[in-house]
This record gives sequence, C-alpha cells and structure tokens, in this order.
Amino acid sequence: MQVTQPKPAICKVKDMQSTARAVEIVKTYGSGDTLVTALDHVSIEFGEGEFTAIMGPSGSGKSTLMHTMAGLDSITEGQAFVGDVDVSTLNDKELTALRRDKLGFVFQSFNLVPTLTAKENITLPTDIAGRDLDYEWFEEVVDKLGLSQRLGHRPSELSGGQQQRVAVARALVSKPEIIFGDEPTGNLDSNASKEVLTILRDSVDEWGQTVVIVTHDATAASYADRVVFLADGRIVTELVHPTTEEILETMAGLN
Repeated sequence: MQVTQPKPAICKVKDMQSTARAVEIVKTYGSGDTLVTALDHVSIEFGEGEFTAIMGPSGSGKSTLMHTMAGLDSITEGQAFVGDVDVSTLNDKELTALRRDKLGFVFQSFNLVPTLTAKENITLPTDIAGRDLDYEWFEEVVDKLGLSQRLGHRPSELSGGQQQRVAVARALVSKPEIIFGDEPTGNLDSNASKEVLTILRDSVDEWGQTVVIVTHDATAASYADRVVFLADGRIVTELVHPTTEEILETMAGLN
C-alpha cells in the first residue's frame, strides 16, 4: 500500500490517460452569512480503466464532487472535464446528451422503471437515444452479470441484488466513458454487495471500464484501485490498493 498526501493543487493519476478530471472546482450554496462551501478548489483526475472510491465524513463534499463531475449539479467556479468536454460550459440539452452518451450511473435506489422488464430497463438509455443495440455486447454483459434467466422479470420480481445488477448492466451496455456509482451497495446485504462490487471490479479489469463510486463502506472501497478522502470540501489524502483496515484507520483520523 502507498499513502500519499496530495498537494492542494491536484490529485493525479500517474502514467494513465485521464477519462475525467476536475480543475479547481468550487461549489457553494447560499450567500452572505449563510454561505456554505461544499467543494473548496478541488482538483482530481480519474484514470482510464481505473476504479476509484471517494470517501469522507458526512458533509465532506464527496457526493457533491461526483454530482458536479457528472453534470448533475452546477459548478460555482472551476472546470469539470469528461474526456475533452468541459461539463461546466454545457447547457441543459447538451448535459442530457453527455449523460446519455458518455456516462453511466448506478444509484443506491436502483432507479429502475417498475413497469419495464429487466431487459427493457437495461436497453432503455440506448432506446431513448435512438441507437441500435449491440446485441453481442448486451449478451456478454447480461451473461457476465448472471441475468440471462431474469430478463423477462420486472423489478418487483427481483431481489435487491438482482435489481442492482440490472442497474449495472444498464450502465455498461451503453459503453460509457465512465460509470459513477452513488452508494451503489447502500441498500444491499453483504452478499449482494459483494456480487455488485465484484462485477464493477471485473468491468475494470476485463473491459477497461472507468468506475468512480462514493461510499461510506470501507469494505466496498477496498475493491477500488485507490481511495480518495475528502474533508471539509477538500481532498486530504488518498490510499492506493488499500486494505479495509487501512481505510477504516484513515477514516477514523478524519472524524
């Protein structure tokens, strides 16, 4: 394990092409006496084919960082790039196209359409975009995720772990440049969590997918190549290939 203390300027990926990056992002809410700074000049790079976990105490800015990087929340100052596209300059229509074409999302609450089958949920982003489905890739993904026998089931007929696997398949099938996961195992038991995290890990190792998750769970974070820690809206340290125990020890020092 390596422990690094990034300078305030930037948390960089070495010897790896950047899929997404933040440059001096500032995010504030309110004004005057009620001004709250959620992100305080945060710079970070997410390398291609890398699994990154973002951790920190409640209110540290970890979810805000992911939301600003994904164009789900506006930026007060600074820039956020996905590839060469500056997310902070896009209008609503352009942001919608970016999220549809370049980003994949896995949320704590699964966000599946209850009236659609698993297959229809998986292909929904491709259908909305009016693109032809790559059936060979679709079959490879659903087979890898163990969903081949569940494609005709609606969400109510699936377990929580199966629903989250459908959500992961939906994110992967569109071949995004990066997958963002917001507490992707937050509503799952330990066995289902392990399944989903193994799938995300394998998508990085076998398919070169870039994955970024926000999590409170040290075990979930231990699946990542690196864990970045925020406190008070700033990156304070990171661990590379850490154990669960090392993550817990670092978190204890931030609380």
